[in-house]
Amino acid sequence: MGALPEGGPAPADGVLPAGALAAVGARGFGVYVHVPFCVSRCGYCDFNTYTAQEASREGYTDTVLAELALAERVLEGAAPRVDTVFFGGGTPTLLAPGELARVLDGIDKTFGLAADAEVTTEANPESVSPSSLGALRKAGFTRISLGMQSAAPHVLALLDRQHTPGRAAAAAAEAREAGFDHVNLDLIYGTPGETAEDFAASLAAAVAAGVDHVSAYALIVEDGTRLAARIRRGELPYPDDDTAADRYLAAEAELSEAGLDWYEVSNWARGEPSRCRHNLLYWTGGDWWGFGPGAHSHVDGVRWWNVKHPAAYGARLAEGVSPALAREVLTDAERYTEDVMLRLRLAEGLPLSTLDDYGRRAAAQARADGLLEFAAGRAVLTLRGRLLADAVIRDLLP
Repeated sequence: MGALPEGGPAPADGVLPAGALAAVGARGFGVYVHVPFCVSRCGYCDFNTYTAQEASREGYTDTVLAELALAERVLEGAAPRVDTVFFGGGTPTLLAPGELARVLDGIDKTFGLAADAEVTTEANPESVSPSSLGALRKAGFTRISLGMQSAAPHVLALLDRQHTPGRAAAAAAEAREAGFDHVNLDLIYGTPGETAEDFAASLAAAVAAGVDHVSAYALIVEDGTRLAARIRRGELPYPDDDTAADRYLAAEAELSEAGLDWYEVSNWARGEPSRCRHNLLYWTGGDWWGFGPGAHSHVDGVRWWNVKHPAAYGARLAEGVSPALAREVLTDAERYTEDVMLRLRLAEGLPLSTLDDYGRRAAAQARADGLLEFAAGRAVLTLRGRLLADAVIRDLLP
């Protein structure tokens, strides 16, 4: 959630085109709630986040509830029940469980939660306790995603993480004891100074924690971050692509051996019920409304994004106008590009019928090169193809 695209003007009342309003929820409907607050900013992070010195948390819940009221007016009762809710950040669990529960209750009252709705919150390991986890579970949260990143002290230090090496696994155990059936641990690999042994220890710790989902991402150096500045000054080496590939292969081997199968290039789950349904909504072209500063929304090819600063976000809602900064209506060509980019990353693959003639020829070549396999009318990345996923996707697009 770094730099926002330019887009075009967004209507002050948030009104949607009639066609989009009529089609909302045809591929599922989710809600994203951005909580932009952090105790401190990690050196690698370019998300839309603010420390206590930069923005106040006071009244934030009421502000999000005001945007919920606006969404209710815009959708005019057309929204289906909510399939998934995801509280992201920032660190959502810096808000008290009761405040998160108020927002979740507001979502239920506004749209209605499906009986089997998946409700996720992200959390830093040091921001939760057995009591707060119990309160979240009681409030209706069904899934938690903990930012572990690494089990190596020097890697955590370089990433500016605040928790101790064993805290993430302990928090995962506390979450399970609180009644969470679905617990994810996030890992980052390829940090400067991380050894193969460091990452192996991180994988082993994640597996030993008994979670049913692991996400593992290569470190990306984002412009404007402290990490980028340190690399630019020559204090740290730039992450190495070959090292990242080795780490990915290690993750695949360790996690699959532990019964966690890949279902998206960077995500492994212990069976279909453990997959993150909210992220699958994104990857398969579903609709969602994003609440909070900088949050993105999408309804039937109409995408908009909110102003980034919490103060500006609150001011607009206080004036009774949409907090949307800008929006865009995706063309057929843009929707095709996104469909190929996102669906090909999934283990279920991309239906070959989705591809145009150019794409089918490119897919046949990728198959000959050992990057794709065809199964049941779908193109699926091979393990080697997953290592080169971005390049494979580029080759399928004209």
